[in-house]
Amino acid sequence: MSFPTLETARLILRPPAAEDFDAWAEFSADAEAARFIGGPVHRAVAWRSMAASAGSWMLQGFGIFSVIDKASGAWLGRVGPIRPEGWPGTEVGWALVRDAQGKGIALEAATASIDFAFGELGWSEVIHCIDDENAPSIALARRLGSVPLRRALLPPPIEEREIQVWGQAREDWRQRRQQQSGNRS
Repeated sequence: MSFPTLETARLILRPPAAEDFDAWAEFSADAEAARFIGGPVHRAVAWRSMAASAGSWMLQGFGIFSVIDKASGAWLGRVGPIRPEGWPGTEVGWALVRDAQGKGIALEAATASIDFAFGELGWSEVIHCIDDENAPSIALARRLGSVPLRRALLPPPIEEREIQVWGQAREDWRQRRQQQSGNRS
């Protein structure tokens, strides 16, 4: 099977690979970086998380992308389409290492991932599951054109807190992207 690689001005988005593991594990152990994605975890748990993300590509034909900096080759985080069992919808999510935050990288990667989800996967809606205290992700969802849709619980074992579900329909995304393209001409 071959899986897609997406490129943006600064980034390469590709399915997780074995060479990503050390950076993935370091990110997963960082209490601040992992705060809104279940908290820091041990290296062995990070391996299972990365293996599950890679396995999603085999089972569903899509999954989270590893975000790679074109210039340095550094692993910057994970962004992309997910739909685990029991999830509240078809999500494009994001989580970046601290050094990559606040630089427009999540916006760039999420935009490419949403284009992929609507264009290649044929999704009719994209959501973002966001913790109430995650102001940077709420701001990013707004920049992407998403709006608050509802509140939901995630499936076990992470069902202890209600989260915000932001999102938008494919047609709203396409219309906004066409307007952005028209403004650049």
